Amino acid sequence: MKMSERVSFAMRRGIVAGGCAFAAWASLPARAQQQSRAPGFDAFVAVSARLTGRTSFDPLLADRVHAALVRHVPEFAAKIAALDQWIATHGGTPTDVITAALETTRPELAKTVGAVMRAWYLGVVGEPPHVEVVAYERALMFDPVGDMLTIPSYCRGEPADWARKP
Repeated sequence: MKMSERVSFAMRRGIVAGGCAFAAWASLPARAQQQSRAPGFDAFVAVSARLTGRTSFDPLLADRVHAALVRHVPEFAAKIAALDQWIATHGGTPTDVITAALETTRPELAKTVGAVMRAWYLGVVGEPPHVEVVAYERALMFDPVGDMLTIPSYCRGEPADWARKP
């Protein structure tokens, strides 16, 4: 056997082994993946659901939004736990009413509501000059008009279709 045949055989074997390892990792049960989530993630999703009126979120996007908020908002887990408790005791009210009520009694929680809503709807977390983009095309601000309007910078047609008269 020539040296080049051995190398190519070893490379093929390595590629196959890597593919098998990736397939095994990707097929882990969702329960095992959830155990590695950061503390306070479930409370964050519950608060997000109450604030946005949604029943579910894309799990990958929720992980990204939560991780970014933890990095940018000091003591985020404690603030989310307090906000979750506050919302539970004050009933389900619209976000602007919650924010107005919190601005007088708990201003730090009002800022947390703003940060969560900004992250979900605009897809950004943090304040200038340290702003992190966590979503663009999957930001919730595009959902109400998604059936009629194209997300800015995306083209649904062929190249230069905008140049033809309608």
